Amino acid sequence: MARGPRFQMTRSTRGSAARKIFDMKHIFSKLAVIVLATSGVAAFAAPNPATATFQVKITVQKSCSVTAGSASDINFGTHDASAIDLQATNNISVTCSKRTPYTIALVPSNANTAGAGVMTSLVITPVDTVNYQLRQATGLTATVWGSVVGTNTVAGMGTGAAVSTPVFATVPSANSAPADYVDTVTINVAY
Repeated sequence: MARGPRFQMTRSTRGSAARKIFDMKHIFSKLAVIVLATSGVAAFAAPNPATATFQVKITVQKSCSVTAGSASDINFGTHDASAIDLQATNNISVTCSKRTPYTIALVPSNANTAGAGVMTSLVITPVDTVNYQLRQATGLTATVWGSVVGTNTVAGMGTGAAVSTPVFATVPSANSAPADYVDTVTINVAY
């Protein structure tokens, strides 16, 4: 069988062909690296603009304050010793944070939990007194206002603003020695 001409590689031909193959592989590998590098940059590029978040925080504590003083004094005025069934009123102001439930307790200086106080005059010897009763509404038989929570205190709900609350008092009899009489009531606001 006859064979066609065979190409025979000589050493010099083999070397230059191998070099061409090596050079081509080298070029392709460099191109592959460049392609991967540029496509990776596009695929993993950071967003522009870069973003992040943070929070703004505050903790609001519940709170209440009460305002009274001389402007809130309950003054029955001037009466004869024969006067009976006297009534007087004034207001106190309570400010509590929004949606904060509270109760107002009133405590005369004798610490009577039912709000039954005693006005005294220190200029009379022996000391004389005038009894009074703190109440939640007008009237001689209205509910008493004292300091037993859930029984004779006044409840409210904070609005964040001052709330004016009326306080009523009655004196059953002014049958005492002529003088000025006074007592101090403490307001306790529990919340």
